[in-house]
Amino acid sequence: MAEYHRSDMLAASPSGYCPGCLHSLATRLISDVITELGQQDNSLNVISVGCSALNLLYWSGDNLSVAHGRAPAAATGVKRTNPERLVFAYQGDGDLAAIGLAEIMSAANRGENFTVIFANNQTYGMTGGQMAPTTLIGQKTTTTVYGRDPATTGYPLKMCELISQLPAPAYVARFALNSPKGVREARAGIKKAFEMQLAGKGFTFVELLTNCPTNWHLSPIDTLEYMNTNTMQYFVPGVYKDITAKEAQA
Repeated sequence: MAEYHRSDMLAASPSGYCPGCLHSLATRLISDVITELGQQDNSLNVISVGCSALNLLYWSGDNLSVAHGRAPAAATGVKRTNPERLVFAYQGDGDLAAIGLAEIMSAANRGENFTVIFANNQTYGMTGGQMAPTTLIGQKTTTTVYGRDPATTGYPLKMCELISQLPAPAYVARFALNSPKGVREARAGIKKAFEMQLAGKGFTFVELLTNCPTNWHLSPIDTLEYMNTNTMQYFVPGVYKDITAKEAQA
């Protein structure tokens, strides 16, 4: 008996992500949830620049490719003109938390009714492993060869914590994809974010902690442990805001 069937949202082609990269798992989870919700013909994936742009090759549903960091702005326009559609942006940390920081914060602050899936692997994966806004203190990159020093480069941005402080967002959560438990929680979180969007609850944000074996210079297995001992200690998984929980208590 088959335990997994390829979602209709995924093209029948091999993945081009680096071996062990959790971007491919994130893509699968999103596609599975959309299929479960019956939104295959109603969803729109807004894709910005970076490793996430590879989804243009693998995503069978509707795509909108936009400039670096501008996915929230484009998603705003699409959702406002097509309010019945399931609109989500899929962005990496360099894209979302650097050049796109104003875009994501402004969309969240306005409470736009779409979903952002934020893949955080703490590096500029596609362009050579440079320091990203989320690179950990002491983490070595091609632009911080001795490790990130907060005295000169500041501290890693915690996007869930920042966005959850705004009054407008409806759901803000972070999950780690390095364990079966984390994957199950991430799938449930993505589903909840999409369901809240379809119910018109407002802006929903799901951060997925991922890895980058190539630019971390670790084996895929070792990156999973690195996430346990380093990534998840700073970027703590959990639900940071959920207005439905408050509604249930009212």
